[in-house]
Amino acid sequence: MYESSRAPNTIKPILIGILCAVGIYLTPRTVEHLDATQVMVVQYPTGTLVWHTTPGFKMQWFGSVTKYPKRSQYWFSAKSEQNTSDQSIKVRFNDGGHAQVSGSIAWEIPLDEKALTLLHTKYGTHHALEQQLVRTIVEKAVYMTGPLMSSKESYAERRNDLIRFIEDQINNGIYQTRTETVKEKDPLSGSDRTVNYVRLVEAEGVIQRQEESPLKVFGVRTFNLSINSVTYDDTVDKQIAAQQKAMMDVQTAMANAKKAEQDAITAEKNGQAQAAEAKWKQEVIKATMVTEAQQKLEVARLDAEAAAQEKRKQILLGEGEAERRKLVMAADNALDARLAAYVRVNELYAQALKEMKMPLVPTVVSGGGGNGNATSVQTLIDLFTVKTAREIGIQATPGGK
Repeated sequence: MYESSRAPNTIKPILIGILCAVGIYLTPRTVEHLDATQVMVVQYPTGTLVWHTTPGFKMQWFGSVTKYPKRSQYWFSAKSEQNTSDQSIKVRFNDGGHAQVSGSIAWEIPLDEKALTLLHTKYGTHHALEQQLVRTIVEKAVYMTGPLMSSKESYAERRNDLIRFIEDQINNGIYQTRTETVKEKDPLSGSDRTVNYVRLVEAEGVIQRQEESPLKVFGVRTFNLSINSVTYDDTVDKQIAAQQKAMMDVQTAMANAKKAEQDAITAEKNGQAQAAEAKWKQEVIKATMVTEAQQKLEVARLDAEAAAQEKRKQILLGEGEAERRKLVMAADNALDARLAAYVRVNELYAQALKEMKMPLVPTVVSGGGGNGNATSVQTLIDLFTVKTAREIGIQATPGGK
Protein backbone atom coordinates (compact mmCIF):
# COMPACT_ATOMS: atom_id res chain seq x y z
CA MET A 1 0.00 0.00 0.00
CA TYR A 2 2.72 2.44 0.79
CA GLU A 3 4.71 1.96 -2.45
CA SER A 4 1.62 2.24 -4.69
CA SER A 5 0.63 5.53 -3.03
CA ARG A 6 4.09 7.05 -3.59
CA ALA A 7 4.23 6.38 -7.39
CA PRO A 8 1.57 8.93 -8.45
CA ASN A 9 3.22 11.59 -6.28
CA THR A 10 6.57 11.07 -8.03
CA ILE A 11 5.22 11.01 -11.60
CA LYS A 12 3.23 14.24 -11.24
CA PRO A 13 6.22 16.56 -10.67
CA ILE A 14 8.02 14.88 -13.55
CA LEU A 15 5.11 15.46 -15.86
CA ILE A 16 4.88 19.09 -14.75
CA GLY A 17 8.58 19.54 -15.38
CA ILE A 18 8.27 18.02 -18.83
CA LEU A 19 5.31 20.21 -19.64
CA CYS A 20 7.19 23.31 -18.46
CA ALA A 21 10.20 22.39 -20.56
CA VAL A 22 8.02 21.83 -23.59
CA GLY A 23 6.25 25.13 -22.90
CA ILE A 24 9.52 26.97 -22.59
CA TYR A 25 10.70 25.42 -25.83
CA LEU A 26 7.50 26.07 -27.71
CA THR A 27 6.72 29.60 -26.45
CA PRO A 28 9.28 31.41 -28.68
CA ARG A 29 7.83 29.54 -31.66
CA THR A 30 4.28 30.55 -30.77
CA VAL A 31 4.49 34.37 -30.39
CA GLU A 32 6.89 36.85 -32.07
CA HIS A 33 7.28 40.58 -31.41
CA LEU A 34 7.60 42.88 -34.47
CA ASP A 35 9.37 46.26 -34.27
CA ALA A 36 7.89 49.33 -36.02
CA THR A 37 10.95 49.58 -38.32
CA GLN A 38 10.53 46.05 -39.66
CA VAL A 39 8.23 43.77 -41.61
CA MET A 40 7.97 40.05 -40.85
CA VAL A 41 6.94 36.95 -42.76
CA VAL A 42 5.89 33.71 -40.99
CA GLN A 43 6.20 30.55 -42.99
CA TYR A 44 4.03 27.83 -41.48
CA PRO A 45 4.88 24.13 -41.70
CA THR A 46 2.30 23.88 -44.46
CA GLY A 47 4.33 26.36 -46.57
CA THR A 48 1.88 29.24 -46.20
CA LEU A 49 3.45 32.71 -45.95
CA VAL A 50 1.81 35.30 -43.74
CA TRP A 51 3.17 38.90 -43.76
CA HIS A 52 2.98 41.32 -40.84
CA THR A 53 3.76 45.02 -41.46
CA THR A 54 2.41 46.59 -38.25
CA PRO A 55 4.29 46.54 -34.93
CA GLY A 56 3.32 44.35 -31.92
CA PHE A 57 3.11 40.67 -30.88
CA LYS A 58 2.20 38.30 -33.69
CA MET A 59 1.20 34.61 -33.50
CA GLN A 60 3.86 32.38 -34.94
CA TRP A 61 2.22 28.98 -34.45
CA PHE A 62 5.49 27.15 -34.77
CA GLY A 63 6.28 28.69 -38.14
CA SER A 64 9.70 30.08 -39.19
CA VAL A 65 10.08 33.86 -38.98
CA THR A 66 12.08 36.15 -41.32
CA LYS A 67 12.35 39.88 -40.68
CA TYR A 68 13.30 42.66 -43.09
CA PRO A 69 14.11 46.30 -42.23
CA LYS A 70 11.67 48.64 -43.93
CA ARG A 71 14.48 51.07 -44.74
CA SER A 72 18.21 50.44 -45.18
CA GLN A 73 21.34 52.31 -46.17
CA TYR A 74 23.62 50.61 -48.65
CA TRP A 75 27.21 51.77 -48.33
CA PHE A 76 29.64 51.42 -51.22
CA SER A 77 32.10 53.56 -49.35
CA ALA A 78 35.86 53.64 -49.07
CA LYS A 79 35.73 55.28 -45.64
CA SER A 80 36.58 53.06 -42.70
CA GLU A 81 33.98 54.68 -40.44
CA GLN A 82 31.25 53.62 -42.85
CA ASN A 83 32.51 50.17 -43.87
CA THR A 84 34.90 47.70 -42.36
CA SER A 85 36.61 47.49 -45.75
CA ASP A 86 36.79 49.50 -48.96
CA GLN A 87 33.52 48.88 -50.82
CA SER A 88 33.91 51.63 -53.44
CA ILE A 89 32.95 50.84 -57.04
CA LYS A 90 35.38 51.12 -59.93
CA VAL A 91 34.40 53.21 -62.97
CA ARG A 92 36.07 53.68 -66.35
CA PHE A 93 35.63 56.93 -68.31
CA ASN A 94 35.63 57.44 -72.08
CA ASP A 95 39.21 58.77 -72.07
CA GLY A 96 40.49 55.55 -70.51
CA GLY A 97 40.86 56.95 -67.01
CA HIS A 98 39.73 54.98 -63.96
CA ALA A 99 38.38 56.02 -60.57
CA GLN A 100 36.83 54.56 -57.43
CA VAL A 101 33.38 55.96 -56.65
CA SER A 102 32.52 56.01 -52.96
CA GLY A 103 29.15 56.83 -51.42
CA SER A 104 25.83 55.47 -50.24
CA ILE A 105 22.18 55.15 -51.21
CA ALA A 106 19.05 54.61 -49.12
CA TRP A 107 16.51 51.97 -50.15
CA GLU A 108 13.11 50.78 -48.97
CA ILE A 109 11.20 47.55 -49.51
CA PRO A 110 7.54 47.61 -50.58
CA LEU A 111 4.76 46.93 -48.07
CA ASP A 112 2.23 45.08 -50.25
CA GLU A 113 2.21 41.31 -49.71
CA LYS A 114 2.56 40.36 -53.38
CA ALA A 115 5.81 42.33 -53.84
CA LEU A 116 7.11 41.17 -50.45
CA THR A 117 6.42 37.54 -51.32
CA LEU A 118 8.26 37.95 -54.64
CA LEU A 119 11.29 39.44 -52.88
CA HIS A 120 11.28 36.78 -50.15
CA THR A 121 10.99 33.87 -52.53
CA LYS A 122 13.81 35.26 -54.72
CA TYR A 123 16.31 36.30 -52.04
CA GLY A 124 15.12 34.97 -48.68
CA THR A 125 17.08 37.34 -46.41
CA HIS A 126 17.80 41.02 -46.05
CA HIS A 127 21.53 40.50 -46.60
CA ALA A 128 20.93 38.55 -49.81
CA LEU A 129 18.49 41.22 -51.00
CA GLU A 130 21.05 43.99 -50.43
CA GLN A 131 24.05 42.18 -51.89
CA GLN A 132 22.41 40.38 -54.79
CA LEU A 133 19.91 43.00 -55.88
CA VAL A 134 20.72 46.51 -54.62
CA ARG A 135 24.50 46.29 -54.81
CA THR A 136 24.44 44.65 -58.25
CA ILE A 137 22.21 47.36 -59.71
CA VAL A 138 24.25 50.20 -58.14
CA GLU A 139 27.51 48.74 -59.48
CA LYS A 140 26.04 48.36 -62.95
CA ALA A 141 24.68 51.90 -62.97
CA VAL A 142 28.02 53.32 -61.85
CA TYR A 143 29.93 51.28 -64.40
CA MET A 144 27.62 52.28 -67.28
CA THR A 145 27.78 55.97 -66.35
CA GLY A 146 31.57 56.19 -66.74
CA PRO A 147 31.70 56.02 -70.56
CA LEU A 148 29.24 58.93 -70.83
CA MET A 149 31.97 61.45 -69.89
CA SER A 150 35.70 61.94 -69.58
CA SER A 151 37.71 61.91 -66.37
CA LYS A 152 38.08 65.68 -66.48
CA GLU A 153 34.36 66.19 -67.08
CA SER A 154 33.47 63.96 -64.15
CA TYR A 155 35.89 65.95 -62.03
CA ALA A 156 34.60 69.39 -63.02
CA GLU A 157 31.82 70.54 -65.30
CA ARG A 158 29.80 67.28 -65.37
CA ARG A 159 30.08 66.30 -61.73
CA ASN A 160 26.34 66.73 -61.26
CA ASP A 161 25.68 64.64 -64.37
CA LEU A 162 27.72 61.83 -62.84
CA ILE A 163 25.39 61.66 -59.83
CA ARG A 164 22.24 62.21 -61.90
CA PHE A 165 23.05 59.49 -64.45
CA ILE A 166 23.89 56.95 -61.73
CA GLU A 167 20.70 57.61 -59.79
CA ASP A 168 18.51 57.61 -62.90
CA GLN A 169 19.87 54.26 -64.12
CA ILE A 170 19.47 52.72 -60.65
CA ASN A 171 15.81 53.69 -60.49
CA ASN A 172 14.71 53.40 -64.12
CA GLY A 173 17.11 51.07 -65.94
CA ILE A 174 20.38 51.13 -67.84
CA TYR A 175 20.64 53.54 -70.79
CA GLN A 176 20.74 52.37 -74.36
CA THR A 177 23.89 53.87 -75.93
CA ARG A 178 25.81 54.07 -79.20
CA THR A 179 29.52 54.69 -79.81
CA GLU A 180 30.65 57.62 -81.94
CA THR A 181 34.26 58.05 -83.10
CA VAL A 182 35.46 61.64 -83.22
CA LYS A 183 38.80 63.21 -84.17
CA GLU A 184 39.77 66.18 -82.03
CA LYS A 185 42.71 68.17 -80.72
CA ASP A 186 44.39 67.03 -77.54
CA PRO A 187 43.99 69.92 -75.06
CA LEU A 188 47.56 69.47 -73.78
CA SER A 189 49.69 68.51 -76.76
CA GLY A 190 47.52 70.09 -79.46
CA SER A 191 47.94 67.02 -81.68
CA ASP A 192 45.05 65.21 -83.34
CA ARG A 193 43.60 62.21 -81.56
CA THR A 194 40.74 59.79 -82.07
CA VAL A 195 38.23 59.55 -79.25
CA ASN A 196 35.28 57.19 -78.90
CA TYR A 197 32.30 58.90 -77.34
CA VAL A 198 29.35 57.02 -75.93
CA ARG A 199 26.10 58.79 -76.83
CA LEU A 200 22.65 58.24 -75.40
CA VAL A 201 20.04 56.82 -77.74
CA GLU A 202 16.91 58.94 -77.77
CA ALA A 203 13.55 58.61 -79.49
CA GLU A 204 11.30 61.66 -79.64
CA GLY A 205 13.34 63.27 -76.89
CA VAL A 206 13.07 60.28 -74.55
CA ILE A 207 16.18 58.33 -73.46
CA GLN A 208 15.88 54.68 -74.41
CA ARG A 209 16.65 51.91 -71.89
CA GLN A 210 18.29 48.53 -72.38
CA GLU A 211 16.08 47.11 -69.67
CA GLU A 212 13.77 48.17 -66.91
CA SER A 213 15.37 48.50 -63.50
CA PRO A 214 14.88 45.28 -61.43
CA LEU A 215 14.28 47.52 -58.43
CA LYS A 216 11.15 48.84 -60.13
CA VAL A 217 10.05 45.29 -60.90
CA PHE A 218 10.39 44.29 -57.26
CA GLY A 219 8.94 47.53 -55.96
CA VAL A 220 12.13 48.55 -54.14
CA ARG A 221 12.55 52.34 -53.93
CA THR A 222 15.96 54.04 -53.73
CA PHE A 223 16.65 57.66 -52.84
CA ASN A 224 19.25 60.07 -51.47
CA LEU A 225 22.23 58.89 -53.51
CA SER A 226 25.34 60.50 -52.07
CA ILE A 227 28.85 60.46 -53.56
CA ASN A 228 31.39 61.28 -50.86
CA SER A 229 34.49 60.86 -53.03
CA VAL A 230 35.75 59.96 -56.50
CA THR A 231 39.33 58.73 -56.21
CA TYR A 232 41.15 58.83 -59.55
CA ASP A 233 44.21 56.82 -60.54
CA ASP A 234 47.52 58.63 -60.17
CA THR A 235 47.84 58.94 -63.95
CA VAL A 236 44.38 60.46 -64.20
CA ASP A 237 45.08 62.79 -61.28
CA LYS A 238 48.21 64.06 -62.98
CA GLN A 239 46.38 64.40 -66.29
CA ILE A 240 43.53 66.31 -64.64
CA ALA A 241 46.01 68.54 -62.83
CA ALA A 242 47.84 69.20 -66.10
CA GLN A 243 44.56 69.88 -67.92
CA GLN A 244 43.43 72.19 -65.15
CA LYS A 245 46.71 74.07 -65.28
CA ALA A 246 46.49 74.32 -69.05
CA MET A 247 42.90 75.51 -68.81
CA MET A 248 43.87 78.00 -66.12
CA ASP A 249 46.70 79.24 -68.33
CA VAL A 250 44.26 79.58 -71.21
CA GLN A 251 41.75 81.33 -68.98
CA THR A 252 44.48 83.61 -67.66
CA ALA A 253 45.64 84.37 -71.20
CA MET A 254 42.06 85.02 -72.26
CA ALA A 255 41.54 87.21 -69.23
CA ASN A 256 44.72 89.15 -70.03
CA ALA A 257 43.67 89.46 -73.66
CA LYS A 258 40.25 90.64 -72.58
CA LYS A 259 41.87 93.11 -70.21
CA ALA A 260 44.20 94.38 -72.93
CA GLU A 261 41.26 94.63 -75.31
CA GLN A 262 39.27 96.45 -72.67
CA ASP A 263 42.21 98.74 -71.96
CA ALA A 264 42.47 99.51 -75.68
CA ILE A 265 38.74 100.17 -75.83
CA THR A 266 39.02 102.33 -72.72
CA ALA A 267 41.95 104.25 -74.21
CA GLU A 268 40.06 104.67 -77.47
CA LYS A 269 36.98 105.81 -75.64
CA ASN A 270 39.06 108.19 -73.52
CA GLY A 271 40.69 109.56 -76.68
CA GLN A 272 37.31 109.92 -78.31
CA ALA A 273 36.02 111.64 -75.20
CA GLN A 274 39.01 114.00 -75.12
CA ALA A 275 38.69 114.67 -78.86
CA ALA A 276 35.00 115.28 -78.44
CA GLU A 277 35.70 117.55 -75.49
CA ALA A 278 38.31 119.50 -77.50
CA LYS A 279 35.96 119.64 -80.47
CA TRP A 280 33.15 120.93 -78.36
CA LYS A 281 35.45 123.46 -76.74
CA GLN A 282 36.31 124.69 -80.24
CA GLU A 283 32.64 124.61 -81.10
CA VAL A 284 31.97 126.72 -78.02
CA ILE A 285 34.70 129.20 -79.08
CA LYS A 286 33.36 129.19 -82.61
CA ALA A 287 29.83 129.66 -81.41
CA THR A 288 30.99 132.50 -79.15
CA MET A 289 32.85 134.20 -82.01
CA VAL A 290 29.94 133.66 -84.38
CA THR A 291 27.62 135.09 -81.79
CA GLU A 292 29.91 138.08 -81.26
CA ALA A 293 30.26 138.58 -85.04
CA GLN A 294 26.51 138.30 -85.44
CA GLN A 295 26.10 140.79 -82.62
CA LYS A 296 28.59 143.19 -84.27
CA LEU A 297 26.93 142.65 -87.64
CA GLU A 298 23.60 143.33 -86.08
CA VAL A 299 24.98 146.45 -84.36
CA ALA A 300 26.56 147.61 -87.62
CA ARG A 301 23.34 146.97 -89.45
CA LEU A 302 21.44 148.87 -86.82
CA ASP A 303 24.08 151.67 -86.95
CA ALA A 304 23.79 151.77 -90.75
CA GLU A 305 20.04 151.88 -90.50
CA ALA A 306 20.35 154.60 -87.86
CA ALA A 307 22.81 156.54 -90.09
CA ALA A 308 20.48 156.13 -93.02
CA GLN A 309 17.64 157.31 -90.89
CA GLU A 310 19.78 160.27 -89.71
CA LYS A 311 20.75 161.03 -93.29
CA ARG A 312 17.16 160.96 -94.38
CA LYS A 313 16.35 163.14 -91.40
CA GLN A 314 19.03 165.69 -92.26
CA ILE A 315 18.01 165.64 -95.92
CA LEU A 316 14.45 166.18 -94.93
CA LEU A 317 15.53 168.91 -92.50
CA GLY A 318 17.65 170.51 -95.23
CA GLU A 319 14.92 170.23 -97.77
CA GLY A 320 12.54 171.70 -95.24
CA GLU A 321 14.92 174.56 -94.43
CA ALA A 322 15.57 175.21 -98.10
CA GLU A 323 11.89 175.21 -98.78
CA ARG A 324 11.36 177.51 -95.83
CA ARG A 325 14.03 179.90 -97.03
CA LYS A 326 12.67 179.66 -100.49
CA LEU A 327 9.28 180.60 -99.23
CA VAL A 328 10.78 183.42 -97.13
CA MET A 329 12.67 184.69 -100.13
CA ALA A 330 9.53 184.52 -102.18
CA ALA A 331 7.67 186.49 -99.52
CA ASP A 332 10.08 189.50 -98.87
CA ASN A 333 13.12 188.73 -100.96
CA ALA A 334 14.98 187.99 -97.71
CA LEU A 335 15.03 191.58 -96.80
CA ASP A 336 15.88 190.99 -93.13
CA ALA A 337 18.85 188.88 -93.97
CA ARG A 338 20.13 191.27 -96.61
CA LEU A 339 19.74 194.23 -94.32
CA ALA A 340 21.53 192.42 -91.56
CA ALA A 341 24.33 191.63 -93.95
CA TYR A 342 24.45 195.18 -95.19
CA VAL A 343 24.66 196.53 -91.63
CA ARG A 344 27.37 194.03 -90.73
CA VAL A 345 29.47 194.87 -93.76
CA ASN A 346 29.28 198.57 -93.03
CA GLU A 347 30.26 197.87 -89.46
CA LEU A 348 33.24 195.96 -90.64
CA TYR A 349 34.21 198.76 -93.08
CA ALA A 350 33.95 201.28 -90.30
CA GLN A 351 35.96 199.14 -87.97
CA ALA A 352 38.60 198.61 -90.60
CA LEU A 353 38.89 202.29 -91.41
CA LYS A 354 39.10 203.09 -87.73
CA GLU A 355 41.89 200.68 -87.11
CA MET A 356 43.99 201.71 -90.13
CA LYS A 357 47.36 203.27 -89.22
CA MET A 358 48.07 204.75 -92.64
CA PRO A 359 46.16 207.70 -93.96
CA LEU A 360 43.74 206.96 -96.69
CA VAL A 361 44.71 210.15 -98.50
CA PRO A 362 47.80 212.33 -98.56
CA THR A 363 48.15 214.71 -95.68
CA VAL A 364 49.37 217.50 -97.95
CA VAL A 365 47.25 218.51 -100.88
CA SER A 366 48.20 221.22 -103.31
CA GLY A 367 45.45 223.48 -104.35
CA GLY A 368 41.78 222.93 -103.89
CA GLY A 369 39.50 223.48 -100.99
CA GLY A 370 40.08 222.53 -97.46
CA ASN A 371 37.59 219.73 -97.34
CA GLY A 372 39.12 217.73 -100.08
CA ASN A 373 40.29 214.94 -97.79
CA ALA A 374 36.94 214.44 -96.19
CA THR A 375 35.27 214.37 -99.53
CA SER A 376 37.67 211.75 -100.77
CA VAL A 377 37.07 209.54 -97.69
CA GLN A 378 33.37 209.84 -98.00
CA THR A 379 33.51 209.04 -101.67
CA LEU A 380 35.49 205.86 -100.85
CA ILE A 381 32.98 204.78 -98.22
CA ASP A 382 30.11 205.40 -100.56
CA LEU A 383 31.73 203.26 -103.21
CA PHE A 384 32.14 200.39 -100.72
CA THR A 385 28.56 200.79 -99.60
CA VAL A 386 27.16 200.75 -103.10
CA LYS A 387 29.26 197.76 -103.94
CA THR A 388 27.98 195.86 -100.90
CA ALA A 389 24.39 196.82 -101.49
CA ARG A 390 24.61 195.72 -105.08
CA GLU A 391 26.03 192.37 -104.04
CA ILE A 392 23.32 191.68 -101.50
CA GLY A 393 20.59 193.01 -103.78
CA ILE A 394 19.34 196.15 -102.00
CA GLN A 395 19.07 199.72 -103.21
CA ALA A 396 21.62 202.12 -101.60
CA THR A 397 22.14 205.88 -102.25
CA PRO A 398 25.72 207.20 -102.23
CA GLY A 399 26.38 209.62 -99.36
CA GLY A 400 23.55 208.08 -97.47
CA LYS A 401 20.93 209.86 -99.56
